Amino acid sequence: MDWISLTSSAQLADIIEKSKHQPQLIFKHSTRCSISSMAKNRLERTTPPENIDFYYLDLISYRELSTKIAEDFDVFHESPQVILIKNGECSYDESHSGINMDDIIEQAAL
Repeated sequence: MDWISLTSSAQLADIIEKSKHQPQLIFKHSTRCSISSMAKNRLERTTPPENIDFYYLDLISYRELSTKIAEDFDVFHESPQVILIKNGECSYDESHSGINMDDIIEQAAL
């Protein structure tokens, strides 16, 4: 898995613009949470599709950015959490044990 580190709010504008051409996924990860680590490992054990960019947000280090993402995409803040962005909007979000690559791929194709 080639994660793109998400570390600034300026990147959100880029994610929104890119999402108009290809789905973008944000994985909000708590480095202090074993459930978050398990969800991350589940994603990393699969082959990611080439048509989705995968962003990794360490929400402990970037808590304000995590809050901004929740506000900008109108999703409830959770950890771990995946947020799929298509056409500038959140088209899918999932958290905890509900995070899996098959669902992400299915939602990206809709």
